[in-house]
Amino acid sequence: MIRKFNDSLFTKIFIITAILLLCVSLSVFGLVAVLMPQTYSNELNSVLSRQALDFIDELEMTALEDSGGLFDQFLENINIFSVELYDDNGQGVTIPTMRGNETSASEMASSSDAPVLSNSFYFSFFGSGTKYMLVVYGEATQVEELRQVFLKIFPIVFIAALILALLVSLLFSRIITSPVLRISSIATKMSEMQLDWKLDTKRTDELGILEKSLKTMSQNLQTALSDLKNANAKLEEDIEHEKELEQAQMDFFSAASHELKTPITIIKGQLEGMLLGIGIYKDREKYLSRSLEVANTLEVMVQELLIISRLQTSGSDLKKEPIDCVRVIQKYLRETEDLIINKDLRVYLNAPQSATVNGNGLLLEKVFSNIIGNAIKYSPQDAVIHITVNHQQNQYSFQIENSGTHITKENMDKIFEPFYRIEQSRSRKTGGSGLGLYIVQKILQYHNSVCDVCNTEKGVCFSFGLL
Repeated sequence: MIRKFNDSLFTKIFIITAILLLCVSLSVFGLVAVLMPQTYSNELNSVLSRQALDFIDELEMTALEDSGGLFDQFLENINIFSVELYDDNGQGVTIPTMRGNETSASEMASSSDAPVLSNSFYFSFFGSGTKYMLVVYGEATQVEELRQVFLKIFPIVFIAALILALLVSLLFSRIITSPVLRISSIATKMSEMQLDWKLDTKRTDELGILEKSLKTMSQNLQTALSDLKNANAKLEEDIEHEKELEQAQMDFFSAASHELKTPITIIKGQLEGMLLGIGIYKDREKYLSRSLEVANTLEVMVQELLIISRLQTSGSDLKKEPIDCVRVIQKYLRETEDLIINKDLRVYLNAPQSATVNGNGLLLEKVFSNIIGNAIKYSPQDAVIHITVNHQQNQYSFQIENSGTHITKENMDKIFEPFYRIEQSRSRKTGGSGLGLYIVQKILQYHNSVCDVCNTEKGVCFSFGLL
């Protein structure tokens, strides 16, 4: 019971309220039981005094021997029990009444347990100089009866007060503890991170405000947790992406080391052979020319590695400005005109007079030179190259299609990987580093775009868009 009292707010409020109500009820009953008889006794005494004073006024206008009728009339009053008369020497005087001797006060006390009211009054009869004292006794039986009534009804009042206290305490405890218990339940759910509970309260008092505040706090906490989960998921994605980038960077530098090692080894071998005059390397003019070609290839590769490094380190710091892509394409076609003529290629440019986009000029020139250069370089004799520029949906789309060749699906999935060559022997012969399309993709990603490749009926088509 003690443990339940300590652990239950409802039990505490119920017991304390019941005890307080019972004490208050019994206190009120006790005060009424004490004060009501006393008040009634005082009222009887006041009535007795008024009647006695009126009686003395009549006695003072009547001689002693003629006052018998007045005494008889006075004693007939229901509030008067008896009277006693004393002279100025304190000697009792026989009352001149026709009713005979009345019962004395001592006899009254011995014959009845009922309380008796008494008052003393001094006066003189008419025509007499003697000072008399009149003692008037009044009945107070009603006072004692009233006290007995209170004693009799006390058990009934106690039981009624106890039942009423329990009922009121039960109702009061439920009214007070119901919102508190509901708030406690809500707080428990929140501590267990159950934030999807519903609130159906119409209270506008402090407890109602507290419940609504808890609901608001729960919603804010749920939103914060949701944002935190999303942020955590995004962080995990970023971490995974960083790991992938780090691994890709390691793979790239590993491949770069391998690719750089090959031309350096070739140049080194040729130079050593020429210096030592071994076999075929005695023809220095021939192998110096070959060493120069390998050095040029190595230079191109280093430049492309520098471009990749610049893209990775500079990022969004690279300067952007309006660039006319049509003029860039026309300029590159003029620079490669000899190669186009030597292979009898037919190049068709279908483009508006200008196609201005926002980007980095040097990087975009690299995109067009790599893609168009690959189309020229890997197209067979008498092939056709179509370069198309269209303006749609607030951006320019570019398509470079060369005929006479196709790319297998296996190669198409890897074509944008660094140092990947479709035909290893042919690519080395043409001086390709395997970084051209990888650089193209990186530059376009920097410009919020991506390069797509597909086989067409005539050949291969590269396409991308720029804003």
